[in-house]
Amino acid sequence: MGSRTALVEDLMKRFPHVPREAVFKEDLLRGGVAFDPSALSDNEGGEVKPKSYFIFSFDHGTLPELGEAALRRPPEEIILTGGPYDLRRTVVSVRVNPASPYRVAAGPDGLLGLYLDGKRISDVGVPPMPEYYRHKLSNGKSVMEVAPTIQWGYLIYLTVFRVCQYFGAKEECQYCDINHNWRQHKAAGRPYTGVKDVEEVLEALEIIDRYDTAKVSTAYTLTGGAITKTVAGRDEADFYGHYAKAIEERFPGRWIGKVVAQALPRDDVQRFKDYGVQIYHPNYEVWDRRLFELYCPGKERYVGRDEWHKRILDSAEIFGARNVIPNFVAGVEMAEPFGFTTVDEAIASTTEGLRFFMSQGITPRFTTWCPEPTTPLGKANPQGAPLEYHIRLLEAYRATMDEFGLSSPPGYGPPGPGNAVFSVSSFMDSLPADEPSAAKGTAEGTAQGATEDEPSAV
Repeated sequence: MGSRTALVEDLMKRFPHVPREAVFKEDLLRGGVAFDPSALSDNEGGEVKPKSYFIFSFDHGTLPELGEAALRRPPEEIILTGGPYDLRRTVVSVRVNPASPYRVAAGPDGLLGLYLDGKRISDVGVPPMPEYYRHKLSNGKSVMEVAPTIQWGYLIYLTVFRVCQYFGAKEECQYCDINHNWRQHKAAGRPYTGVKDVEEVLEALEIIDRYDTAKVSTAYTLTGGAITKTVAGRDEADFYGHYAKAIEERFPGRWIGKVVAQALPRDDVQRFKDYGVQIYHPNYEVWDRRLFELYCPGKERYVGRDEWHKRILDSAEIFGARNVIPNFVAGVEMAEPFGFTTVDEAIASTTEGLRFFMSQGITPRFTTWCPEPTTPLGKANPQGAPLEYHIRLLEAYRATMDEFGLSSPPGYGPPGPGNAVFSVSSFMDSLPADEPSAAKGTAEGTAQGATEDEPSAV
């Protein structure tokens, strides 16, 4: 199989029940995409919404290695439609890789397209600059720096603590570049705020609420690094929780409130609930016991895998099983030198974890692993996991949901190919669409692509 096109087409033929859009999306997420200068943004002064710094780099190179894409940032996300595969509207998070066989560039007609092995395979839409990004906070900071939006404007991503207290080779998760990403943005002179002030967050949200008249922004996520001691005198539950409390008091019911934190003891989880959080993401990262111990040494040392899982189950008694949605990093199961060596073994292990949680009514979700080059696993596995693993995971995920009678989790927008806005994996694209579809027809918009301001985009 001599080309990426042949690989993709072979998988689409072998797994026809997996949406063809998801095959391309997973390949772009795992391997990244290159950008012609014609497809880059003019940062915050342009008409295209640029890629923001929200937590991880999600790139296949450091800022100095990305060339012009580090100076004129690519768009936050792209939408794929049409082309020879007749792709339905597919929102894909941008992960830059100058060496990728995929390239976004303007064609002779001036319109953007996605090219694979030199052949145009789809039209590309880019998100227009939202009106709320054009307004500054009173201290001069940008809304994009304090409260960026992703998932085509659906989600406000509040990374309120941009470093992690699991630090160094003996504690950091082996696939995570949160601490390096903070350092590289600081070294490049980009705007950065290590710990975001709650009043700045509220001011940014006020601007979003004022100018997002179509109410496209539907949820917010509070997230950041793990806290093993304190930040600003607060433990982890109180630190992240006090932002939720302030947001819910200022904007009651405006957004679905979500928090990504460690699997905390029951009393701490109750504090999240009391502060107004609606959805809890105690991410379990990787299912296999040996790999969890190797890849998440800090979490194993401070909490331990068995206790982590017990706390996830306990949290369902507080939030309700449907509102506990732990993430795992899809693909690290096959990372050398310790991971599974066959797709069959990796899928069997991952499915065991899905069945463990789904049998309890808890629906995990996943992020497609991006092998960032400053991480140990990224350095050792620059190509990531095989595309077949990701396609078979989508198959196993939906089958396990069907087995336990579960539906798509709340807080992720609409499911179904052509509808989904969740951009960092294809799990929502691969689930059945709600009826009637709330998002059909949203690929129409400007000449560059769909508009973020359409209410149907959520």
